[in-house]
Amino acid sequence: MPYRKGFTELSLLLSEKKVSSKEITESYIKRIEDVDKTINAYITFDRERCLKEAELSDKRRSKGEELSPFDGIPAAVTDNICTGGIKTTCASRMLEDFIPPYNASVYDKLLEKGIFALGKTNLDEFAAGSSTESSIFGATKNPYDTGRVSGGNSGGAAAAVSSFMAPAALGSDIGSAALCGVTGIKPTHGRVSRYGVIGYASSLAQAGAFGRNVKDAAALLRIISGYDGKDSVSIDREVDIDENNITKNIKGLKIGLPDDCFKNIDSETSRLIEQRIDELKKSGAEIKPINLKYIDHALSAAYIIGIAEASSNLGKFDGVGYGFKAKNANDLSSLYFKTRSEGFGNDIKRRIILGTYALSSGYYDACYLKALKGRTLIINDFKDAFTKVDAIITPATLSPALKPGDISADPIHSYMADTFTASAALTGIPALSTPIGLNREGLPIGIQIMGNYFDEQKIINISAALEELCGEISPSL
Repeated sequence: MPYRKGFTELSLLLSEKKVSSKEITESYIKRIEDVDKTINAYITFDRERCLKEAELSDKRRSKGEELSPFDGIPAAVTDNICTGGIKTTCASRMLEDFIPPYNASVYDKLLEKGIFALGKTNLDEFAAGSSTESSIFGATKNPYDTGRVSGGNSGGAAAAVSSFMAPAALGSDIGSAALCGVTGIKPTHGRVSRYGVIGYASSLAQAGAFGRNVKDAAALLRIISGYDGKDSVSIDREVDIDENNITKNIKGLKIGLPDDCFKNIDSETSRLIEQRIDELKKSGAEIKPINLKYIDHALSAAYIIGIAEASSNLGKFDGVGYGFKAKNANDLSSLYFKTRSEGFGNDIKRRIILGTYALSSGYYDACYLKALKGRTLIINDFKDAFTKVDAIITPATLSPALKPGDISADPIHSYMADTFTASAALTGIPALSTPIGLNREGLPIGIQIMGNYFDEQKIINISAALEELCGEISPSL
């Protein structure tokens, strides 16, 4: 079935005229209708729109006018990325019926290549969380064990790719990729435009790519990369990512292993990662212990900065402009109060309150300013490390996927779930999660590879070497 093929495989089949876009799309529609009632990966799915896009692609190809080798391949899009004419909810009651009048730049880049959205996938409310349990549309389940969470914040995108309900997806985190057994790439901050990505924390958020393997994820990342004048931090730089130029030869590469990076993590995760690191060493990589002096403070700094930015970014949702509007408000003050009380979920309200506190008079210096100074120290720490090594490896998550409630019931546990991925988000360096095997319960374990700024191709190559060592994994669903 076409849905079993990856993003780049489908491109080849289309070019060889072995399959049509309509056949591919119908295959995914059937798969989604059969499987998503169990997984709950999609928030919005419109089969008629998908079929219409596929027919248009087939007509272009019949005339030799295809927009790219990927013309006619559908992909999933996380539901905090604006898609003109298609609902974009951020998994929140606040935007439950919002249909944006414009596209995010990353979605425009897909459309320019003839790639269209299969649907919009589930996420933690406003992409703030670690388990996709705070969505008003219900939690997304893990394809490897539906009694487990899919991770966050883009659990729906990762689960859709993992369960063969999409060949690739746009998402905004790599923790869910690790828990669902797929490859996820977060690019250098500024490599991919943020325009039209509804912001929780502007300086931490970055759209990225999910694929069933590193080649698929790299291909999608290349397509969405590039300068965009609509984003003030977009960097005008050549896109030097090439999925057709991936090398698995890592001989001579220096890979850093931070001191104490295995403390507090699941024993099976630790054992498997150490095994894969030994295999990388046997393949010719040089594993070097490194000391990142301030890495233990990365999570705290990222959390403070994230909630502070959220308290500002989410202030626009007031019931006046657009989005949810509370009823029976007597004046402007009660409209604000009721709209935000009823429109935001508990986790978002908690983060807004804490973020407002961190920015308030008397606490700004002690909280927010201190976090900014800490961020600078951590950035310099990583810059120094990359003068000695080509890449840095850590676990992607503290453990394989947990059961529902294990994270969401405990805000501190939710906060700790981002222990390893926080560093890349805070510093803006590229990071990649790649699956390295299953634990005794059959749950995926991922490893995080971080690179220097704009060194995406290097971490992609290391991921490809790991893929060859580990082999493919997929759920039985």
